[in-house]
Amino acid sequence: MPAIPVPRFDQFYRYPELTRLLQDYAAAAPMLVQLRSIGKSHEGRDIWLLAITNQASGADTDKPAFWVDGNIHAAELTACTACLYWLHQLVSTYGSDERVRELLDTRVVYMVPRLNPDGAELALADRPRHIRSSTRPYPYDEEPVEGLTIEDMDGDGRILSMRIPDPHGPYKKHPQEPRLMVAREPGEFGGEYFRIVPEGSLKAYDGVKITANPDKEGLDLNRNFPAYWRQEFEQGGAGPYPTSEPEVRAMVDFIVRHPNIGAAVSFHTHSGVILRPMGTNSDDDMTPEDLWMYKRLSDLGARLTGYPAISIWHDFKYHPKQVITGTQDWVYEHLGALFWTVEIWAPNKEAGITDYKWVDWYRDHPVEDDLKLLKWSDEQCGGQAHVDWYPFRHPQLGIVELGGWDRMNYWRNPPPALREREAARFPGWLMQLGLSLPKLEVLRTEVRALGPDTWRVRLAVANAGYLPSYVSKRALERKTARGTVFRIHLPAGVTLVSGLEREVGSHLEGHAPKGSLLAFLPSRELTADRAVCEWVVRGPRGTAIALSAAADRAGTVRTEVTLD
Repeated sequence: MPAIPVPRFDQFYRYPELTRLLQDYAAAAPMLVQLRSIGKSHEGRDIWLLAITNQASGADTDKPAFWVDGNIHAAELTACTACLYWLHQLVSTYGSDERVRELLDTRVVYMVPRLNPDGAELALADRPRHIRSSTRPYPYDEEPVEGLTIEDMDGDGRILSMRIPDPHGPYKKHPQEPRLMVAREPGEFGGEYFRIVPEGSLKAYDGVKITANPDKEGLDLNRNFPAYWRQEFEQGGAGPYPTSEPEVRAMVDFIVRHPNIGAAVSFHTHSGVILRPMGTNSDDDMTPEDLWMYKRLSDLGARLTGYPAISIWHDFKYHPKQVITGTQDWVYEHLGALFWTVEIWAPNKEAGITDYKWVDWYRDHPVEDDLKLLKWSDEQCGGQAHVDWYPFRHPQLGIVELGGWDRMNYWRNPPPALREREAARFPGWLMQLGLSLPKLEVLRTEVRALGPDTWRVRLAVANAGYLPSYVSKRALERKTARGTVFRIHLPAGVTLVSGLEREVGSHLEGHAPKGSLLAFLPSRELTADRAVCEWVVRGPRGTAIALSAAADRAGTVRTEVTLD
């Protein structure tokens, strides 16, 4: 059997190399890793999913499931790295780590390291482009006839900024650090000023006005999910209708066909935060029991990863008057499965900037922060995070300077030397989330003779997991998870006297405490984690009868009794 591969976490894999790497894992650990394609991308690439579980202990569809994905946005490549890091840890330590073994023996991890292979391939091209998501032209398939198209002009594999002297420009050189461009003061005049525009080419330039063209590929796959989908005028990049894009449709179809998925994490970049629902309402409007559980598990994530855990609604809006919807709304608000978005990497924090508030910092921050970042670039990044300005003969603008922040390689993603460190933050938390999922177990079976050929058969099951079998109250509200389904499988010669071949029983609570031991109103449901089903059958002594029980998000158990 081939050896388990060891990925390079300091590099981003192109699609063929990524495919070979995933195939190598499946070949090296066939009892733990199954590689499947859940669909094709816009350009026809397979969207690879790994089903990671011990197949000897049961089929993946019979086990509670945890979904992890990355790289839905084209240039957010470290999201894929985070998935690969956990994949490697799961496979390489299964034989030595008790918690990994428990996770893969009793649960399944469904992992899609790169949900958007087309966009990632464009971001990794020799002459890259950094679009938001899919490469499908949207809303129009037309080349620009005027304006500035953002692209790598000098072929160095980077897209930087262009610095153009202009007396009406909004920027000036910092007086002590001329490499750094800072905002011109209100009412300031009489100095040397510049206009800063993205690196790119111009069409139909009249020598006066420059307008940046939107990307021809204007989709944002994270806005294409069914929950709270809105048209383009309300939410840019959402596509013509929900799940119109094959990448999103593949994910939605898979999750709908796998109701065993009870929790999910989606990796993005950047900001260095864990984001929890809700995205459309405040905490005050959230089901309280779900909010309490979210805070508990999110705080655990903050402790284990070092990333703060914050609310999307309260703390992470791009604009205070705008609502952002995406994967989290569909997975939690529609389906009632738990969901987190992880925004990997915080360059400002890396530079020693600690007193800031996520999105607001990008809108406005003190120049002292820029100086700290420049120092970080010089001392920790070899001067490559902020590229010194250098002359370039632009085909339309003449001599300009290229330079400034390399957003792709130092902002959207960590520099190569720090990528493994960032990816290593998450396995402990992901492991604990997976082990918190509900897990159905057979508690006991019983056969009692009621007559010479009549028998009472009982099956008792319990939820051995932390979370309830329905996972969230939202799932009960939306009716997306049903109670425990008991089945008796009658062989030839056995008839049912009472009971039904299929009985839908109660939901099962988990062992998560509903309150402290000093709660004002302690729970009266002391065994709500258990359920029993009973049948009376008629059949000959010695006959074997199969029984099963299933809860959508807690898995399926099977057993057999003998009429004796």
